[in-house]
Amino acid sequence: MRLRTILGKIILWIFLLAVAFITLIPVVITILGSFKTNAELTAGATFLPKSWHFSNYAEAWAQANFSRYTLNSLIVSLATVVGTLLVSSMAAYVVDRMDFAGKKLYIGLQSFTMFVAVGAVVLRPQFDLMVKLHLHSSLWGVILILISAHASIFFILSSFMKGIPRELDEAALMDGSSPGRTFWRIILPLLGPGLGVGALFTFRGAWNEYLLPLVFTMTKPELQTLTVGLANLKYGISAASQTHYMMAGACLSILPILVAYLFANKSFMQMTAGSLKG
Repeated sequence: MRLRTILGKIILWIFLLAVAFITLIPVVITILGSFKTNAELTAGATFLPKSWHFSNYAEAWAQANFSRYTLNSLIVSLATVVGTLLVSSMAAYVVDRMDFAGKKLYIGLQSFTMFVAVGAVVLRPQFDLMVKLHLHSSLWGVILILISAHASIFFILSSFMKGIPRELDEAALMDGSSPGRTFWRIILPLLGPGLGVGALFTFRGAWNEYLLPLVFTMTKPELQTLTVGLANLKYGISAASQTHYMMAGACLSILPILVAYLFANKSFMQMTAGSLKG
């Protein structure tokens, strides 16, 4: 039995190391490639750069207009995070604490949006809707559509909501507190770990979104986000491939995600510990 346990641990560690290698090797290749010349990247003969070209980052920043596109991406991502957490937390509170007609149907529709990937099929109806709202050439159209895709965050917060004792609601009701006041003053602060995890996932999804910003900013290039700007680095003025600049820009675009993870790391660990304990 002991030999079988040791063998099982060895197999598990081999599997985990293989997954870590497969996950990290593209990141390492991208980081190293960001310091190479385009000719060196195209040849693909070396793993490490022959000479480290730190100027690639400065060129990528200038050519992709990083300062402007980064600001646009931050606006989209932060507004999406705030809107998604607000809508999802209120929906989770109502579904968990109250009974109303169509409750099971609502939960079923939320689940349906998670397991059915419609992708670009709904892009045209979404764009037509934003045209009628006069938001088709604005980042607010992108933000509203991203907020509407909140089903996964709704279920994350619903699971956290079930861990908050209902006795708190009853005590607040006896003190004369309304459901809305109870939610804002009592329930929402206790949802801190769930909100942190939801914010991390929402920020990552909004930051990496490419298709929606591309479509909604075609007539206004100054509103393009960082993902769209990075794609513009693919070809230079002479239509030559600029893969080294794209890799440098990709490395720069990863930094905000790392910062967001550092801020939400504590909440993410609390969620993991809670799931293991449960």
